[in-house]
Parts: sequence; C-alpha cells; structure tokens
Amino acid sequence: MPPALTTILLLTASNLFMTFAWYGHLKDHSTGILMVIVMSWGIAFFEYCFMVPANRIGYTVFNAAQLKTIQEVITLVVFSVFSVLYLKEPLGWNHALGFGFIVLGAFFIFHKWS
Repeated sequence: MPPALTTILLLTASNLFMTFAWYGHLKDHSTGILMVIVMSWGIAFFEYCFMVPANRIGYTVFNAAQLKTIQEVITLVVFSVFSVLYLKEPLGWNHALGFGFIVLGAFFIFHKWS
C-alpha cells in the first residue's frame, strides 16, 4: 500500500479513537469525571498507536505542515459524522462554511507555489 494511503487510513483510525476519547462521554453524565478521564486516557492510548506510525510513515511523503493539515481535515470529517450520528447534533450551513474555509486552507498548504 502506498505510504500516502497508509497514512490517511492510520490517521482516520486515530481520529475515530480520539473523537470517542474526547467527546464520547458527553451524552452520559452519570460517570464521575475522574473515571471519564481514566477511560478517555485508555481510549487515547489506541489513538496514539495509530497516530505515531501515521506520522512516521507520512513524513516520508508529506512535510509536517501537510501532515497536520491532513489530520485536521480528517478530524473535521470524523467529528461531523460523530456529531450527527452519535450526539444527534445537526450541522448547519455555518458549519459547512467554516469547514469549507479549512479545506480552502488545506488547498493553500498543498498547492505548489512558484
């Protein structure tokens, strides 16, 4: 598998874990905050197991700014799906516009300027 595709797949897996670690507890407030922190930390361990290799492999084909940009775009996609399907929070036109500006920023990061 090409390193760029491997990187994107690993970053996507990482972001799935990250999103649940950071936001998965928001629907249920019955668990104490210390337990939520410990559980989130445990989930985040798996995030790191995907993120570190993704960055190591990705750095062979992307520079650091490009890697971070890819990660942020993936984060927005994963979070958008999570927000709608799990948290049941709708996304509006303002979210789409804001995300569009971030994608536009990604264009500027990846475009080869002379």
